[in-house]
Amino acid sequence: MLNERHLKDLLYEGFARIGKSLSSPKRLEILDLLSQGPKSVEALSKDTTMSVANVSKHLQTLANSKLVKSHKKGNYVIYELTDEAIIDFLASLHILSEKQFLDIQQIKQEFLNGQFDLEGISFPELKERMDNGEVLLLDVRPREEYEKEHIPGAVSVPIKELEEKLASLPSDCNIVAYCRGTRCLMSVEAVELLKSKGINAYRLEEGVYEWKQFANN
Repeated sequence: MLNERHLKDLLYEGFARIGKSLSSPKRLEILDLLSQGPKSVEALSKDTTMSVANVSKHLQTLANSKLVKSHKKGNYVIYELTDEAIIDFLASLHILSEKQFLDIQQIKQEFLNGQFDLEGISFPELKERMDNGEVLLLDVRPREEYEKEHIPGAVSVPIKELEEKLASLPSDCNIVAYCRGTRCLMSVEAVELLKSKGINAYRLEEGVYEWKQFANN
């Protein structure tokens, strides 16, 4: 029979398996991307600017820790998170890291605000103005991410399609753009484009995950 000490050692060795798989910044980025929805190895390669071979190695490590799973779709291998709880874990990791390390807070602020003088909007204000028909909410993420989950009432206009679809946007209301959350700049690019065309536009810093937390409170 295993004694208590040995049982504890086995337990914490199990916990450490997850910790070891998270020791790579690139693997954390891959998990963040997969929190938006399933993606092919090729799509992850493009988003992370890594080679397909390197992405595959990182995915294998994550799969060994049971953080991701895969399936075939035509000629592509599609990866996704194994459990929604991983999204909550990543959010907690981001919050703790910002709390513990001042330099992370500074990097985040520089990343978001250093060269962008954009007016933002809060969730309560967004909900009120959407209810009143005063704003159009644009989801500028790739369409497959929108189809997996999006903020209710949002319209899908991927950032790559935004310029060609400007004429179809209503001219009698303000526009709010959002993307993957605080570490994503697609919404910044969208707001800058809209403003350059004389359209009143605002950036929602948060994404779908944060909206769900707001809506459930």
